[in-house]
Amino acid sequence: MTATTEQDTVQSRLPDPAQFYPDLTATAAAINKTVRNGVIPASTITLVQLRAGQIVGSTYHVMFQTKLMRTAGESEERIATVVSWRDSPYFTEPERAALELVEAVLVGNPLGERVPDEVYAKASAHYDDKELWALTMAISQICFFIPIGLIARPIPGKPLGQNYSS
Repeated sequence: MTATTEQDTVQSRLPDPAQFYPDLTATAAAINKTVRNGVIPASTITLVQLRAGQIVGSTYHVMFQTKLMRTAGESEERIATVVSWRDSPYFTEPERAALELVEAVLVGNPLGERVPDEVYAKASAHYDDKELWALTMAISQICFFIPIGLIARPIPGKPLGQNYSS
């Protein structure tokens, strides 16, 4: 007997956006090239983008970033504890600063500005100006794709060309 999972019947809400916006593929590739230029470790980028997906509740982004981490050889402990990074022993201080920065950007602060000087100071203690820009671009990249994951709701775990409804 073969079990059918709910994913077998899941469809995205919207068709592939490239049919309406042909330049989107080139734009996404350019953003990816900018972010993954080696200025900061790819593992830091993926940690930040996984945490962003967790914060906004995007199954698509969480699965996508988790797959990238596993493919890169990240430990299951690091993957599993991104959500609780503050008390996890598996992250470096620069990674913690990057995770705190993405949380500051994506989680509202009812007591003041989103990215207070103390959060910026922690990040700048570990990253120079070029690296901070790279980290900012990594956060920008995931913020570019978050609405796609939440509104269009592509199929988690499917290759890009198979993500959208017909």
